[in-house]
Amino acid sequence: MISQDLKQFNLPTTPGVYFFLKGKKILYIGKATSLKDRVRSYFSNDLIKSRGPRIIDMITISDGIKFQETDSVLEALILEASLIKKHQPSYNTLEKDNKSFNFVCITKEVFPRVFIRRGRTVDFEKSEYKNIFGPYVSQAQLKEALKIVRKIFPFFGEKSGSKMYEQIGLEPGSVGKTEYNKNIRHIKLFFEGKKKEIVRQLEKSMKEFAKKREFEKADKVKKQIFALGHIRDVSLIKEDSVNAGNDFRIESFDVAHMQGNYSVGVMTVMEDGEVKKSDYRKFILRDTKRGDDVGGLSEILTRRFKHSEWKTPDAIVIDGGIAQRNKAEEVLKNNNLKIPVLNVVKDEKHNPVKVLGKDELVKKYKKDILLINNEAHRFAISFYRAKHRKGSLLK
Repeated sequence: MISQDLKQFNLPTTPGVYFFLKGKKILYIGKATSLKDRVRSYFSNDLIKSRGPRIIDMITISDGIKFQETDSVLEALILEASLIKKHQPSYNTLEKDNKSFNFVCITKEVFPRVFIRRGRTVDFEKSEYKNIFGPYVSQAQLKEALKIVRKIFPFFGEKSGSKMYEQIGLEPGSVGKTEYNKNIRHIKLFFEGKKKEIVRQLEKSMKEFAKKREFEKADKVKKQIFALGHIRDVSLIKEDSVNAGNDFRIESFDVAHMQGNYSVGVMTVMEDGEVKKSDYRKFILRDTKRGDDVGGLSEILTRRFKHSEWKTPDAIVIDGGIAQRNKAEEVLKNNNLKIPVLNVVKDEKHNPVKVLGKDELVKKYKKDILLINNEAHRFAISFYRAKHRKGSLLK
């Protein structure tokens, strides 16, 4: 295990990418606004509370740290995705799940468009896209990244032809194919982590324009070079600090049993402030009497935590009061898990009245808690109705 004396690694306070190692093997790759602060956070006293068991296990077995500095947080974000794709570290399991994560796609059109796609919508074997970059964990960060890139190299997005976008310089307007595709090539190089190559090409173009006395074009290129050297990624810095600490995961559980013979349960998931439908799960309750909410919750949680291969949540959300809470905590205790339980108390019309649980979690994640709880209720009712219709048709 790495000594907590991190001075030996001489970590800088600049942005970049860090590597946890076991010998020469890369265990984990992450990005940071400040390499020193981010790596130091892995050795804080509240490690167990702030990190999941997967990361704690990684810290325990790692014996070395390396890092690579970047000029900006934006470049750290792009480099992280590129290196994860290249090395496939065992503790970056989430990033290896193409279906769940985000990719920057460039189309094969005459005037290629650039936009974000979820992995589950992309055919990686027979792709309709010319280039695909990723995976990226946070869609919010990726959107901010594309906004920054688009201000330097305007491109057509998924829905093009906006006069407003043209006026504010995000779309190129009436531009020739050759000039537009230069922008696309620069975007491609940027997402490959080759900023130096872009600068070299732009400097060459600027000199050529100046030599031809095309000073307006030379000045435009000069501004692009300046923008690349002074990337304003305040939004990414904010996003990076908010999500520091292994992208927080909330799982919400609900039971549905109206008329008919079926009782069902569901699990919905929110990660990094985004609903993660690829991790939703359905349960047909086998051992619970219809109408037994507490028993149904117990069965769902018991079956869910038999799946040790699923990522462990940082908090779970349930409906109900003290009985449901006690049952949830009992199941967690039986599985040797210390996961905070947050229960949403509702009125007779099923509207949320309050959220009970750790005050700091409720305060920080209340909006997410209510959203994913509502999503669990919707998903449970939808699943129940589908099962009930199928059962009725079979009679």
